[in-house]
Amino acid sequence: MNRTILIVDDQPEIVELLGLYLEKESYRILEAFNGREALQIIERESIDLMLVDLMMPNINGYQLIKKVRQNLHIPIIIISAKNEDNDKILGLGLGADDFIPKPFNPLEVIARVQAQLRRSYSYKQESTPQSESLLIKVGDIVLDESTYSARKDDVTIPLTKIEYRILELLMSSPGRVYTKQQIFERAWNDYYMGGEEDNTINVHISKLREKLEENPKKPNYIKTIRGLGYKFVSKK
Repeated sequence: MNRTILIVDDQPEIVELLGLYLEKESYRILEAFNGREALQIIERESIDLMLVDLMMPNINGYQLIKKVRQNLHIPIIIISAKNEDNDKILGLGLGADDFIPKPFNPLEVIARVQAQLRRSYSYKQESTPQSESLLIKVGDIVLDESTYSARKDDVTIPLTKIEYRILELLMSSPGRVYTKQQIFERAWNDYYMGGEEDNTINVHISKLREKLEENPKKPNYIKTIRGLGYKFVSKK
């Protein structure tokens, strides 16, 4: 079955270029030129992956990613000329899975798309319940595989695909310290190189703390072990 990719960019020439290369790889392409058009398409179409520019009229890329992540866990790749570290960190923090700066090599985009789709498919296969859904409970936090969410005090906390994977790893062995390499290779299913990967992990840990902790600056659940990594502990 052909995968459907939604390209969202206010530059028609970029949309056309990406569409031509991706169609050669037998992907079904949908086009939107601003965030509002993209949301309308998402309401009526089944999307497997999104390529998103950041600076667009009506609803910009940041706003679009935030809205999409409220309901969908599809891979999102940012392609943008705004390639400062802050732009990357913000985009990844909102739920994007990858960031490609402009100008770009179309062949690299294809490779990144294929990698994200492989990971997404692998994740869905791993997460398909064989009998009943997996529940991991540590203290007052319950991780629910069936909804890819956490529960705290009977309040459901939606998680992105990456956030779920990180929390699943940490909660699977409470008190155990996991290195950044272990976290990255489990959550992203990719090789760990350090540097930019460290920043990406830090962003996602920060977002998890914002969702779980009463005071993210003084976390009770996800503890930093300086020079080693992170561990999950039951709130005392």
